[in-house]
Amino acid sequence: MNDLKVTLIQSYLHWENPEANRAMFSEKIDTISEQTDLIVLPEMFTTGFTMNASTLAEAMQGPTLQWMIKQSIKVDAAIAGSVIIKEDNQFFNRLLFVYKNEILQYYDKRHTFTLAGENEVFTAGNTKLIIDYKNWRICPLVCYDLRFPVWARNTEDYDVLLYVANWPKKRIAAWDALLKARAIENMAYCVGVNRTGLDGNGHEYIGHSAVYDILGEQVSIPAFEKEFMETIVLSKEHIQQNREHLQFLRDRDSFTLQ
Repeated sequence: MNDLKVTLIQSYLHWENPEANRAMFSEKIDTISEQTDLIVLPEMFTTGFTMNASTLAEAMQGPTLQWMIKQSIKVDAAIAGSVIIKEDNQFFNRLLFVYKNEILQYYDKRHTFTLAGENEVFTAGNTKLIIDYKNWRICPLVCYDLRFPVWARNTEDYDVLLYVANWPKKRIAAWDALLKARAIENMAYCVGVNRTGLDGNGHEYIGHSAVYDILGEQVSIPAFEKEFMETIVLSKEHIQQNREHLQFLRDRDSFTLQ
């Protein structure tokens, strides 16, 4: 398989209302008119970026995972997005990657956002995940992870770096710049899906969801301010030809992560 079709869904989120958000995303997914391989939803797509984990957390086999499985079967595509999960009396900002009911992989956000007190509520993950899906290697990360290039460094020869986020308007210039930088330095497609609208804490979000190719060119339509949905075709040939020609990854530094 040489191409991977990725659908970005940039959306407003109903504050701390999982049922309403699942219903809303069901409607949006129903409008996808072309075949896609992967649907990407924002960070904490059922609740918004809330620290009210004790009230809103779900078990791994809870209603959102069951909803994701149902949607995946319906559209014959994988679905990814992060959810508040409670496990062993700990809370995790956990990205779930679901394909029908055959594949369930997850990544726990490593860099909890101290500015919002996320580190006081959520347990940070410590394991990098590479997902093998339809002959593509995908590295999923969450929001604040974008600021830490060592954690994202492409030592596994992945093809796609995937970020889901609630990234606020006041720091959107950093989002734009860092998504592009992560694509260039890792010679991988970089996909970033952000939300829009106001949250319950009064923070404003203006989207800017985007896909960059391995040379740092934006290959998605600029997604500013409003709700947005687009399917982008990622090309394995684009990766292979440019990596073979430029060979930048062969010159990367070795390091030990602590």
